[in-house]
Amino acid sequence: MSAHTVDTALKLIGKLILEGELHCRTGLHIGAGKGSLEIGGADNPVVKDSFGHPYVPGSSLRGRLRSLLEQARGLAVPSELVYLSKRRGQEVRIHQSDRPDDEICLLFGRSAGRMERVNGEMLESTCATPARLTVCDAPLDADSITPQMRENLDDELTEVKSENAIDRITSQANPRTLERVPAGARFLVRFVLDVLCEEDKPLIGVLVEGLRLLEDDSLGGGGSRGNGRVGLANLRLVWRGRSFYASGAPEAELIAGADLTALQALVNSPDFASKLVE
Repeated sequence: MSAHTVDTALKLIGKLILEGELHCRTGLHIGAGKGSLEIGGADNPVVKDSFGHPYVPGSSLRGRLRSLLEQARGLAVPSELVYLSKRRGQEVRIHQSDRPDDEICLLFGRSAGRMERVNGEMLESTCATPARLTVCDAPLDADSITPQMRENLDDELTEVKSENAIDRITSQANPRTLERVPAGARFLVRFVLDVLCEEDKPLIGVLVEGLRLLEDDSLGGGGSRGNGRVGLANLRLVWRGRSFYASGAPEAELIAGADLTALQALVNSPDFASKLVE
């Protein structure tokens, strides 16, 4: 846990900005949630921007990181979860607490109010916390879809994967199709971490931990069926102190062209916090 207390004063010290590439190791499916189907189209299309290009919504990436970190810290248990929604068949449960040093709530934010725990007494939280982490939508690097790849794709930028669900009694096949961004595609990711007090500086290590967990898990739908294996590369971390915004002081590049191993070594080094000055 962090060193935050209920008396920790918040004032912008600066922002850590992490940019890099998210590489698809296997096909990636983040669904668009369309209510209707196009004739000849896939049953489950991927989300696309107004130009028809697939992208990774910041909300999808942020939610996956939060879920993995909650599981890694043992917080995905009924006593630590509250209901965001109790609609039948669409229940949503996330971790929330009123502990001032809860790194998950510090990184992703929390609201004050009365919330129903999945198991236990109601949570009466008076501790509202601004989210430190912003995850931007990640656009597709169109150059990563090579001419050779395009020759074998079902659409200009995506492929269609066919799957079958087999009835265990009748052996009847129930085919379905899934649109995916192909393996080899790259997306451009950007994370912004607000440092609002000295105690916030170690939170970048929590973000990097989540990204390492993601590399050995999956992103998007159908992860257990081979979809959504990703990796991060060419990472660049810069520091923009408050003077960058107030008087135009230069930013400080802390690392560039790095992988997650090198980035984690940097943010966990004893002198890292001293590099983050206003």
